[in-house]
Amino acid sequence: MKKSMPNSDSWLIPDWPASANIYAGTTLRHGGVSLPPYDSLNLGNHVGDDPAAVAENRRRLNLPTEPIWLRQTHSTRIVDAAHCTPDQNEADGSYTTQSQVICSVLSADCLPVLICDRAGTTVAAVHAGWRGLASGIIEQAIATLPVDPDNLLVWLGPSIGPDAYEVGNEVRKIFITHDPAAKAAFIAKQGKWRMDIYQLARQRLMTLGVTAIYGGNHCTYREGEHFYSYRRDGISGRMASIIWMDECSACA
Repeated sequence: MKKSMPNSDSWLIPDWPASANIYAGTTLRHGGVSLPPYDSLNLGNHVGDDPAAVAENRRRLNLPTEPIWLRQTHSTRIVDAAHCTPDQNEADGSYTTQSQVICSVLSADCLPVLICDRAGTTVAAVHAGWRGLASGIIEQAIATLPVDPDNLLVWLGPSIGPDAYEVGNEVRKIFITHDPAAKAAFIAKQGKWRMDIYQLARQRLMTLGVTAIYGGNHCTYREGEHFYSYRRDGISGRMASIIWMDECSACA
């Protein structure tokens, strides 16, 4: 079911059958205090925005605890959010089996992946740009979780869509070398390739045994009213994709 978030007008909420104790969503770009070119609800503190504005935007999320804010480097490193200290937060995903521990990733075209198990006892947030996806960030995340893949639910948050994501032949070659079926996610366009990162993520998840996959129907580049896009704007803020859980006894 959809779970309400604080300040719900500022969130895109997953449409997935998650347990009632799961909170999840991606922030929209409006509702904060940052000034152009970052726009109002920028949550990234590494893009040149006023640090005080970013701190205020994070406060305005009104979350029960402070999220684990990662230093993302397009790696395949997944950390345990409940035990992640500031000097250990260079990673591109986090997970937890503890309630009220908030996993988060930042994005502005890259693919945010939110994960929970059907019982509402494990959650994870993953940042999957093309480099991380190609290197195996999704495979690493699924392998790290203490849950069988067929018991997982996955939501693909807002990313750059297949009509706007232009890449060169070297990127396509990396994916099809890994799996020839990836050819279906690329369409030739004026000497380049249009890449469907949603399809590539689904292929990898299904290969791992994850079949309950939701989302993947937005485009950050085209939907400028709601989402940041680094490819569209160059200087860009960041959205946060966030997930946490209450005690499972709260499920109803």
